[in-house]
Amino acid sequence: MTAGRRQSLFKRVESWAFHAYWNRISAMSLDEASNAGARFARTLGPITSAHKTARYNMRLAFPRITPQEEREMLDAMWDNLGRVVGEFPHLASMGLFTPESRADFDGLDILDRYVGTGQAGVFISGHFANWEVMPAAIVRRGVDCRVTYRPANNIWVDDTIVQARADYGVRLFAPKGPSGGVSLMRILAKGGSVAMMNDQKYETGVEAPFFGHMCKTADGPSRLAYRFKAPLQTMTVKRLGGVKFKVEVQEPMMMDFDASVDDAVHASVLRINRFMEETILKAPEQWFWVHARWPKKAWMDAGVMD
Repeated sequence: MTAGRRQSLFKRVESWAFHAYWNRISAMSLDEASNAGARFARTLGPITSAHKTARYNMRLAFPRITPQEEREMLDAMWDNLGRVVGEFPHLASMGLFTPESRADFDGLDILDRYVGTGQAGVFISGHFANWEVMPAAIVRRGVDCRVTYRPANNIWVDDTIVQARADYGVRLFAPKGPSGGVSLMRILAKGGSVAMMNDQKYETGVEAPFFGHMCKTADGPSRLAYRFKAPLQTMTVKRLGGVKFKVEVQEPMMMDFDASVDDAVHASVLRINRFMEETILKAPEQWFWVHARWPKKAWMDAGVMD
């Protein structure tokens, strides 16, 4: 069998397994799916390579963490991530902004500044709790916003994920290369907003400290905000227990538009990383620790590897 055929077969098997799980949790109620996802992830997660990545990242961020604290945080992290997966097919039934809403909100007056006013904003956040609640809240509130995302490697899996997001009103956009950047600028130029995650590794980004260790951070959101003199609008979500959340909309970050673009962007990236740190510290078990946020050299230099 050629390498191409093996790859195709693997993706088909991967898609079959994904959709078997997806169909099963889709048939459950929202709470049942969330609980099932938590049980599944707490069982499977610790035997994956992602578990080791999360462990090293936690040790890097919290050098004084005890073995017991580490075990508890890892278990709680898998509980949260499993719930995210379980809740994904049910996001349209979260009832946001209704009496049955699964989320409470602080700062809606800030979010409303972007509704029907022509005010463009660059929304930024991180992978906190169930991060899918944030874009759902943005669009359900009436903000004209396109949400950027990284497509799944498997096209059949990606199609299902895109459709699930479309079911609760989120229009996704995967910017690729220069043309993708131009498209984002066109959206902002017309008074629309864009939303991005700004807490993951970005190879061509700005080198900046994160929990005291240098790593690459995406500078695209800051460059877009600088170009259009737009606010960097932060939002966060925290899981209060089960399928109940608290969404906060903070006063936006305004860049120094009188400074040079490189100076302003660097200062902005530093502020964004501090914002991410502060949010993570409020509920560290609810962040996406399984991502290789720091380079392996940082792990080695800090002596966190087993």
